[in-house]
Amino acid sequence: MSLRTRAPWVVLPAVLTLVVGASAASSATGGAPDASPTAVTYDLLLRRGHVIDPKNNRDKVLDIAVKNGKIAAVGSKIDPSRAKQTIDVKGKYLTPGLIDMHTHLFRGPEDAYSDGVLGLPPDGFTFRSGVTTALDTGSAGWENFELFKKNIIDTSKTRVLSMLNIVGKGMAGGDKEQDLDNMNAAEAAKVAKKYPEIIRGIKTAHYEGPSWAPVERSVEAGELAGIPAMIDFGSAKERTIEELLTEKLRPGDIYSHVYSGLRGELGEDGKLNPALAAGRERGVLFDVGHGGGSFDWNVAMEGKEEGFWPDTISTDLHVTSMNAGMKDMSNVMSKFLAMGQPLKDVIEESTWKPAQALGRKDLGNLSVGSPADIAVFDLDKGTFGYTDSFGLRVDGKQKLVTELTVRAGEVVWDLNGRTAKPWKPGAVGDKTHTEHAAP
Repeated sequence: MSLRTRAPWVVLPAVLTLVVGASAASSATGGAPDASPTAVTYDLLLRRGHVIDPKNNRDKVLDIAVKNGKIAAVGSKIDPSRAKQTIDVKGKYLTPGLIDMHTHLFRGPEDAYSDGVLGLPPDGFTFRSGVTTALDTGSAGWENFELFKKNIIDTSKTRVLSMLNIVGKGMAGGDKEQDLDNMNAAEAAKVAKKYPEIIRGIKTAHYEGPSWAPVERSVEAGELAGIPAMIDFGSAKERTIEELLTEKLRPGDIYSHVYSGLRGELGEDGKLNPALAAGRERGVLFDVGHGGGSFDWNVAMEGKEEGFWPDTISTDLHVTSMNAGMKDMSNVMSKFLAMGQPLKDVIEESTWKPAQALGRKDLGNLSVGSPADIAVFDLDKGTFGYTDSFGLRVDGKQKLVTELTVRAGEVVWDLNGRTAKPWKPGAVGDKTHTEHAAP
């Protein structure tokens, strides 16, 4: 079933159950208090947070109510007596749950990213930085996607989406990622069309040869399945970034690792390669994909000077990058604050813009009826050091710290125990939770 035909079945039940909450929803721009005489009982109410919701052009203090895993109401004064649980987040920023556009989550026993030890199980590394949706970019290919789905996607609370690798074996490392015979557009498109809500693009990465086949076949598969291609351009000098961005890619296709400096993004004159602006003019999107080796302050700062900000902020999360300069999504976002980008823009590039790039406009927003995926942040003030992939540091005065994360209406990260009861002598907590229970 396509997204187009499925959408009414996703949204309509939520809308029908929220009719009596419509007055609260209509007050999202600061209207009358929520005072319906036949009150809905909400599951969760987040009060007095500074909401930044770019899709709906919200940038003010509001309340957000949740019911049945959906956003039920957005208003200036929602009655807390109507909620089963209320959390006061006054002084915090409240945003849609973040969408990390570049991760590697196919954890397994092999020696690379495809069912490999370099991937990470998502839930342990997403919620703590406000991420509720993570896009795995090419770890799985069309041959082993079913295993990825069974072992990772179907067992994770994090919403895991996929850029399916044009290589059938996925990101299996070494010669396997150079095998042109294992790059099949028709087979990749066939698998993508089988799982249209999950597989939201085609990925090519790490190819070092002179052939354009990996890019061309990725674009072909994307064309067949109606989804974008994401390009990690490898390192071959025979293929140029100019030809890639001005001839090979379509509008909506995604160039990742835009600030790497390893693929011709920066010219010898210290200016951005004009191909970047030309690609953007054609509709190509540019993703950060920080990773362990793909973020250079020299490129990023020149991007700032030339007004070339990313379309989407992402981590390239894997075992190596999380323990180096990248760290996590909120840290990468904080780097752009350190460069002087407005907070609202940083949030948009981490929520609504990724949702649009992936054709999942149900995500990345706080509209009534949307999934209740929410992040709450402190914006700490001080002096914070931000390092790139090459041992260079820039100091910033602000840092985003994830206070609370809500996924499908459930609090899944609570930094300071805002949902817990205060301890006092003799208090007895909830003994029903089992530490080693399966998700």
